Amino acid sequence: MEVKIVKEKTLYRGIIRGWLIGADGKLKDYFEFENLVVDTGLEYLADRELPTPAMDVMSHYAIGSGSTAPVAGNTTLETELARATLDSVTRDGKKTVYTAAFLPGVGTGTIREAGPFNAAAAGTMLARSVYTTPVTKGASDTYITTHEIEKIAV
Repeated sequence: MEVKIVKEKTLYRGIIRGWLIGADGKLKDYFEFENLVVDTGLEYLADRELPTPAMDVMSHYAIGSGSTAPVAGNTTLETELARATLDSVTRDGKKTVYTAAFLPGVGTGTIREAGPFNAAAAGTMLARSVYTTPVTKGASDTYITTHEIEKIAV
């Protein structure tokens, strides 16, 4: 009997999209950035495939001002500005989409990094993105973001 070994790799790819909305309700800017699923995020994704996962579900989204490039070993944002409860978590085919809003007065400043977490403070970070173009959020602005994680077999 011949045994064939099938080599398959799984890749996780992420895209962050952000909408900066002014106090007048008009779109001020739109942003799109790639991200890195970090080691703790890979552990989280593996845990979620178990019949009874041990790790809490992703529940929050953080934005920060750090600008150091993401690396697999990151467990936090470099400089967190604010963290919001996720508004929704949905699945679209092979993608999981995390959505959050930072309302006026929350997360004001220059946003350069972001990522989903499974706790209101600390917790497990799924992925980290450092923005190629900083987002300047004024005190009266709203920043809405979606973070997509797609599983791809290669």
